[in-house]
Amino acid sequence: MARWDCRFLPFVLSASLLWPSLSSAQDQLAPQDDSAKPLSAKEVKRRGKKLIKELTVDDSNWLLNEVPDIITDAERRAFLQLSTSEEREQFIEIFWRDRNPEPDSPVNTVREEHYRRLAYADEHFASGISGRKTDRGHIYIIWGPPDAIESHPTGGAYDRPLEQGGGSTTTYPWELWRYRHLEDIGENIEIEFVDPSGSGEYRITNDPCEKDALSHVPGAGPSLTEIIGQSTKANRFSNSNGSTCPMPLGGHSASMNEFDRLDRYFRVQSPPSRFKDLEELVTVRVVHSQIHMDYRTDFLRVTSNTVLVPITVQVPNRDLSFQSKQGVHSAVLNLYGRITTPGGVVVQTLEDVVSCDVPDSLFQSSLNLFSIYQKAIPLRPGLYRLDVVLKDTQSGNLGVFDTALRVPRFAEDQLDASSLILADQIESVPTSQIGTGQFVLNSYKVRPRLSQEFSNTDKLGIFLQLYNLKLDETSHKTNVSVAYRIWKDRQEIWRAVESSGQVRQGGEQLTIQRYLPVASLAPGRYTIEITAIDLLTNETVIRTAGFTVKPAPPAKPAATTRTPSS
Repeated sequence: MARWDCRFLPFVLSASLLWPSLSSAQDQLAPQDDSAKPLSAKEVKRRGKKLIKELTVDDSNWLLNEVPDIITDAERRAFLQLSTSEEREQFIEIFWRDRNPEPDSPVNTVREEHYRRLAYADEHFASGISGRKTDRGHIYIIWGPPDAIESHPTGGAYDRPLEQGGGSTTTYPWELWRYRHLEDIGENIEIEFVDPSGSGEYRITNDPCEKDALSHVPGAGPSLTEIIGQSTKANRFSNSNGSTCPMPLGGHSASMNEFDRLDRYFRVQSPPSRFKDLEELVTVRVVHSQIHMDYRTDFLRVTSNTVLVPITVQVPNRDLSFQSKQGVHSAVLNLYGRITTPGGVVVQTLEDVVSCDVPDSLFQSSLNLFSIYQKAIPLRPGLYRLDVVLKDTQSGNLGVFDTALRVPRFAEDQLDASSLILADQIESVPTSQIGTGQFVLNSYKVRPRLSQEFSNTDKLGIFLQLYNLKLDETSHKTNVSVAYRIWKDRQEIWRAVESSGQVRQGGEQLTIQRYLPVASLAPGRYTIEITAIDLLTNETVIRTAGFTVKPAPPAKPAATTRTPSS
């Protein structure tokens, strides 16, 4: 379970069951750390192993050996954030309770079936590793026994179907599992496993011709299309669809296009959706919304072909249904999101349970405030559609939005920059939290102000990353100038410039984060403009953003103290 950041509240509850509290905002500007780099896959894996080592033996076994096939990514991250065995025990209890089809029954049939499947997988699919760790065990644990199995434990002679080119060959050991129906996947699903090493460990495959033992043997096992000269064996390994099948014979072709097959291949290996009702709402494109939502997307470069897209959602607390318990008002919402290509192929889904907890003493004032949530998704450059649905678990009210998501391709050999983020909180995070958690971008926690409205008493922070700065061949340092301007009605009313000596040196990527003065600005609409110049290449990049300064809220009158008369 994630937590809403109950914005502007002077007091936020400490750690609850699933998420530890975040450090408070610093009053001073955090020092710049230009050396911050996106975490590599190797570093993420190393940190995950370190966290797992800190768990008790029982906790680690539950996460790694009992539920890895059915726990969602969000649940796994939440579990690793917990700091005590007691919290983890409560998490496990809630984990199974949420999956119990009959919550009032003392018998949890889903949990019992899961452990039966674990035992079956260990008994029937072990091959030097436990059966639950194999691909067949993984699929069996998620979906249960198939409706039919075509088994070839020794491989042997095989006649290809016409859509695979026809002709005869010899295969490795392989199995084909058929399911008449898989929830959220489809009908008549076939899953193929191949054992090319003969060790007994069958691997799931998306290539129906991976089982061909003669595919790399010159002249052996030709297809009919190869025999009659319509194709060559070498052509098998340049297929655009990722398979190694020969050319289909005549007009025969695979019944499923490559995108659908690849999408099904990955979805069948993922834990089933927990919020199917919300997923259906996204699918049918519900247009009514009972909970008002503001949203924002930003774009930061990770690699030359990967962009980090923080998706930020904000809702007014007044639209939420709170329940009071033991001096705390709590609201809980289920969040489901989907990112699809223009052709409708799902590339990412978001599933989370988010909550906002407010003490009784602040509850009434909090109703005029907002709660904010963020999820960062890595995507390739391109055009996508983003759909998000929120459901209040108490009232059943819904919040819905959809938008086009245009992920930019950052230049590889010239100066470029990320989105310019206006934030009300920018602070360094501990090394252990770099790259993890809500609002964390590299080594900073950056909470955007979605309304882009600030009073004279607020902090207006800016966050921007520069990419592809030139390094001086002698000093191995960058030489960059950054100008900050605030405009109102086309007139420049404030300006500051940081030269190379004032900007902290780093590599070819530079992070700009600082607060701007708003205390002296009169109420009105303004534009902040940031111009960065690489003085070694004379390349310039400009980013702008609008913001509004509102009058400061009136100060509350001081409370008077009455002395009781004697």
